[in-house]
Amino acid sequence: MARIVMADDGIVFDGRTLEERPLGGAETSFIEMANALAARGHDVLVCNKCETEIVHRGVTWRPITQGIPDHADLYIPNRGDKLLKQCRRAKRVIFWIHNPAGYLLKWRYQWKLAWRRPTIVFSGASHAGTYPSWAFAGGRETVLYGLTDLFCHATERTQAPPPKVVFTSNPMRSLDWLLDVWESRIHPALPKAELHVFAGMATYGAAGAAKAGKMGPVLERANALAGKGVLLRGPVPKAQLVGELASARALLYRGDIGETFCSAVAEAQAMGLPAVLEDIACMKERVVEGRTGWAVADAEAFAQRAIQVLGDDALWLAMHKDCLALQRSWRWDQAAAEFERVGGLS
Repeated sequence: MARIVMADDGIVFDGRTLEERPLGGAETSFIEMANALAARGHDVLVCNKCETEIVHRGVTWRPITQGIPDHADLYIPNRGDKLLKQCRRAKRVIFWIHNPAGYLLKWRYQWKLAWRRPTIVFSGASHAGTYPSWAFAGGRETVLYGLTDLFCHATERTQAPPPKVVFTSNPMRSLDWLLDVWESRIHPALPKAELHVFAGMATYGAAGAAKAGKMGPVLERANALAGKGVLLRGPVPKAQLVGELASARALLYRGDIGETFCSAVAEAQAMGLPAVLEDIACMKERVVEGRTGWAVADAEAFAQRAIQVLGDDALWLAMHKDCLALQRSWRWDQAAAEFERVGGLS
């Protein structure tokens, strides 16, 4: 058993948060990794902005204001440059990042990376490609996010469901673009189709409230399109989202240059939902092209593929089966095993 210290200085959350309310992808992944490492027998301490010390699923969560221990077999600072200076006597350090790596080129990151020489962990090939070869690192590894177990037990459907489409990402990530395509191209072709938007400010806590000025108009527009099959549902906890995905037909999402993995697509694929995406950043890494979805070139191709998968039952059933067969094998236990390897614990 190894002593593992994980640290995060972003928003307020703890191990229970994932079960209680909607949460962003980076925070979800951080919780899932802590849980998976603890389940593999390690002594895991998380120091972050949690409100009080608790033990949940074998992980100890402690307010970062109480300090970060100086010793660990493996130290995993999450995103923040100030965290690189902590736990100085750790045997190994993994610096886990979740956004395009250009921000690491700022001097406040580079000098700390040059001094600490952690192994930087990326979440995919396109993500790793955002950090130039000349920049400082003690090593570079790619470890895909795992799948939350809740999304990995869908049963194969024998009939295609009604044309219910889901959007489950950040509304600032091209929801306005999708609404344009829906209103001008998809809804006129399929007037009975519905677009259910599971998105809103609650997912991002206080940070979401701070972005209300930007999110608000997009969400208001979604609400205004109720007469054209758009239903603004708001964000929901993972347990509820599973049920919604189980009754849906497809996920439509343009993607965003800021995406480095996109758990929203991975979760939908694991539940058997074909996805129509645009070929932006990591999007093509999330589908098996032509079998579980498409990553297309533009809005016209996007609309054509959406109409195709929503209207062709035989095609949908074939893609649904491929999603279940191909897209739900990589879980958090495998991702945690990779962290053990990178961190010299295996």
